[in-house]
Amino acid sequence: MLIRIIYLSTAVGPQTTTMTSAILKSAQTWNRANGITGVLCQGQGVFLQALEGERSAVTQLYSRIYADQRHTNVEMLHCESIVKRRYENWSMALVSLSDVDPATKIEWPEFDPYSATGMLVMARIDDLLATGSVIEGLSS
Repeated sequence: MLIRIIYLSTAVGPQTTTMTSAILKSAQTWNRANGITGVLCQGQGVFLQALEGERSAVTQLYSRIYADQRHTNVEMLHCESIVKRRYENWSMALVSLSDVDPATKIEWPEFDPYSATGMLVMARIDDLLATGSVIEGLSS
């Protein structure tokens, strides 16, 4: 059974390029080996991620993510069974939530993901992907 989850968390420290590169490298390796696809959105002190794959693999990965010390306030925003992957093109794509990044073309300061529904958050992720705002796509 395939599932999709979306979670949100707060970065413990600065979201540096070094940290982001480490996260992406680890995600690419683990996700490819475990049949997981997804999108990581980061910026403005938050991580927002959609993960898709077999339920057991996604659950195992979410447990690892939840325990990661690089973030706090981890909240599951959305979980659903799916028939088709939405983010099948990426073992992990990265998009920026930065309100100073002109490539995003989305006003994130008005959007509070902690109070939004999971479906609204997924729509925002889709908006970022549709605008071509993928910073780095690590193909499946």
